[in-house]
Amino acid sequence: MTSRKFGSLLWGGYRPVLLLLVGALVLLYPQPVEAYIGPGAGIAFVSSFFIVIITIILALFTLLTWPIRWVFQTIRSRGALRKSRTKRVVIVGLDGQDPELTEQFMQEGLLPNFKKLQEAGAYRRLRTSLPAESPVAWSCFQTGSNPGRHRVFDFLMPNMKSYLPELCSAKIEPPARSISLGRYQFPIGKPRILFERKSQSFWKILGDYGVFSTVLRVPISFPPEKFKGLLLSAMSAPDLLGTQGTFSYYSSDPAEKGKFTGGVQIPVELSNGSVASSIKGPENPMLKEPHEMEVPFRVDVSTNGVPSRLEIAGKSYELPLREYTDWIPLEFRAGPGMKVKGMSRFYLLESKPHVKLYMSPVNIAPDDPALPISQPVTYSMYLAKTQGNFCTLGLAEDTWALNERVLDEEAFLKQAYLVHAERERMLFDAIEKTRRGAVVCVFDITDRLQHMFFRYLDPDHPANVGKDVTEHKNAIRDLYVEMDKLVGRVMDSVDDETALVVMSDHGFKPFKRGVNLNTWLHQNGYLVLKGEATGAEWFEGVDWERTRAYAVGFGGIYLNIKGREAQGIVERGEESKQLKQEIIEGLTGLVDPEHDRSAIRAVYDTREVFSGPYVGEGPNLVVGFSVGYRVSWTCATGAVTSEVFEDNTRSWSGDHTVNPPDVPGILFANRRIDSDDPSIMDIGPSVLDLFGVPVPEYCDGSPIIP
Repeated sequence: MTSRKFGSLLWGGYRPVLLLLVGALVLLYPQPVEAYIGPGAGIAFVSSFFIVIITIILALFTLLTWPIRWVFQTIRSRGALRKSRTKRVVIVGLDGQDPELTEQFMQEGLLPNFKKLQEAGAYRRLRTSLPAESPVAWSCFQTGSNPGRHRVFDFLMPNMKSYLPELCSAKIEPPARSISLGRYQFPIGKPRILFERKSQSFWKILGDYGVFSTVLRVPISFPPEKFKGLLLSAMSAPDLLGTQGTFSYYSSDPAEKGKFTGGVQIPVELSNGSVASSIKGPENPMLKEPHEMEVPFRVDVSTNGVPSRLEIAGKSYELPLREYTDWIPLEFRAGPGMKVKGMSRFYLLESKPHVKLYMSPVNIAPDDPALPISQPVTYSMYLAKTQGNFCTLGLAEDTWALNERVLDEEAFLKQAYLVHAERERMLFDAIEKTRRGAVVCVFDITDRLQHMFFRYLDPDHPANVGKDVTEHKNAIRDLYVEMDKLVGRVMDSVDDETALVVMSDHGFKPFKRGVNLNTWLHQNGYLVLKGEATGAEWFEGVDWERTRAYAVGFGGIYLNIKGREAQGIVERGEESKQLKQEIIEGLTGLVDPEHDRSAIRAVYDTREVFSGPYVGEGPNLVVGFSVGYRVSWTCATGAVTSEVFEDNTRSWSGDHTVNPPDVPGILFANRRIDSDDPSIMDIGPSVLDLFGVPVPEYCDGSPIIP
């Protein structure tokens, strides 16, 4: 562990030189360096002193050797591009943009640029993945293969020892050993950040053939992989606490007391016109009995028309009412000279009679990252220094703060469009800088906003009860119009030698009723409890020695297989085959008695629909829900309740985890599309083929863009 004090001095004293060197690194694309150490809150954070030092060394080496590297890279790239049918490919991903809404708004004349792109090339509905979820679909996009080959089956997968859900795509393992000295401990070695997605992305293959790529915020790209190009991570990139996003809510209202999903409430007292509290950071990894590092702050509340002010670390920031602050830097001190840098946005909801303050999750600082969030590590620094700080959390828009009604719809919209503006700046910078090769950028706002505003399209939606139903009724239509403007600007920024693709990974439908698969499994004797169903989370009370099947994630059902699960009892072969068939027959067409309609359209045996070396690690069955239904919130957290069906009353009112044929994505291109039924697995192979790069035999997709 090296003192961050010297790193801070170095950064300040040599800042102009370092910025020049970082720029050289970005332009000349050296290989990345792994430089991170120390655990905290389930993930590793520490000073980035080593990153800065090694960055300088690499930059000096790069500057000294650039003529040789330039000649070598030019020769290799020319060999690859000689077979290419295009100079550049630009892919704009609009996560979750729905074909039915797109076609409706095109017919109404609201999307002239989408229409123009269709007329210049082609438009198709795009077959999505099974299940129709962003991590699965974008992994299929990256690799051109099915989940049995890339191993991403869901947002969540069970830990086969504990049965508890964990992230599908990234795993953090702390250093195995540490040295103790009094109340302190010093980790030996560095933690491992495991990238659980298998197979290879098409940009990695392009790089192997000398074709450069810039990849921005494509889901399932954390930790960043090494390849010839630039990459900024997205989904699964954590906040500084090591979570997928934990907001903070400070309130002086004594009537507001409760437990939040996705956030924490901190009570404060208003005294003499001020509120004082602290910001919780990651656990201090240097202590044997770790506790959270904290940063104190104070809010001086507005009086006589003077704006409220936020005081942090000796600096003062204006805190306007119901407007987001810029990204405010935060430093958490682990020890003398050792700091971990983060940043947050603040949003003052109310200043009187009570102070109510929202703070976004503490994001990893892109200019001084505590974990690698880009490839190379200097790329996030370059973006921060040239464009300003930006959200680094994988799930950038705080859907849980709106679900818990800490934020309202107006505040959520402002936040989502702030994130979107950051992404737009990155995309156009990449298009300008990447003159040859591939540019891939995914925008999340289309997914997040539809999740939270789909209820406005359905007057009878249970989530409308007690909420506004008119003020933001056109939010989704307005969103599609904004995406059309984005597409128009992209079309204007590319030339005739650029193949342009605009696509989404899946569509959207209303989510009105939840289905607790674990409750159904329990009621039908497949999941056994030690007592009564209490609704306790995380499979509390499940008798695994007698349980034959359980559900994890958003539609996956796992058999409790002997030799795979820690307490597995189901034999492979005929017993598991018969058990799967029983569950398929029982669930297919399952009727919701309150509405007298089928909640489940199909149940898929993964052995029949997936192929590849990782099929046995995923769910044994995947449920395809009818439109309007999805896994219930209680099922998603491993709770067994008394009722199978429940109304969805949360603001998260739209979803796509239904039967995949009901939620295709969109595919626009400025070239012909040689398929009437294209799959998301066809995109990666199409890009390889456009550059004259052979498509690997393991790909399930095929080239469709001539």
